[in-house]
Amino acid sequence: MTAVRPYYAADSASARHYDLITAADRSIDGDIDIYAGLAPAGGSILELGAGTGRVAIPLAERGFAVTGLDIAAPMLAQAEAKRALLPADIAARLRFLRGDLRSLALGQRFDAIIVTFYTLAHLQPSVAWKQAFAGMARHLAPGGVIALHLPDPEKMGGLAPRPDVPVMRRLVEDGSYLTLFVAAQAMNARTGRFNLTLDYVSHAPDGRELKRSRELYSLFHGDPAPYAAQAGLRSRGDAIAIGDTGSIVCFEAAKA
Repeated sequence: MTAVRPYYAADSASARHYDLITAADRSIDGDIDIYAGLAPAGGSILELGAGTGRVAIPLAERGFAVTGLDIAAPMLAQAEAKRALLPADIAARLRFLRGDLRSLALGQRFDAIIVTFYTLAHLQPSVAWKQAFAGMARHLAPGGVIALHLPDPEKMGGLAPRPDVPVMRRLVEDGSYLTLFVAAQAMNARTGRFNLTLDYVSHAPDGRELKRSRELYSLFHGDPAPYAAQAGLRSRGDAIAIGDTGSIVCFEAAKA
């Protein structure tokens, strides 16, 4: 029986090939432009779930002061490697921290807090969401906005017709090919949990299988509005549609 690794674990293909995978993912097209429009020019942005810096680095290049937080050490190592190659002025506007969004204590407020690419949905809507919203509210500057990219459970299914049909195949820098299969998918309507069992398969140019990594990717669906209200936040306009499986929902501090 094939062992199933956690998503974004130190030895996982999902962490090692994150940039390659997200570059092929149309569900996040245009998200950086949306986040850039939420803070004033030169303002401060906190990204929760910063990963390898896919969003944080372009925002710093646009003049924002960006703090990127993530819980996965292998992802942050890639982000720091990228930061080391940036011009000094851009690198100075950017920092990456390891931490848990459920226990934010950064001693700073931000003009915008962005929770990108389903980061919050990796946690079950319960105490974890309550803690996350309370922490974000404490770190939000007056007039600031919180933006969360959340999945639409009605659109998450049907990603692959069969487990032997690849959903992605890309050339890797070392000359090998990475192929992604959806081995299984399941939605639990009672808990709001959506599970994808993914097979990442590395092939040599001649087609020989070099390595296989089976990983579990889980997302939870929940209504963020009650958690936001409990943290003293209110809705800020309509949800922003992005891709074909989710939307970006925004909140701001409620008026006294």
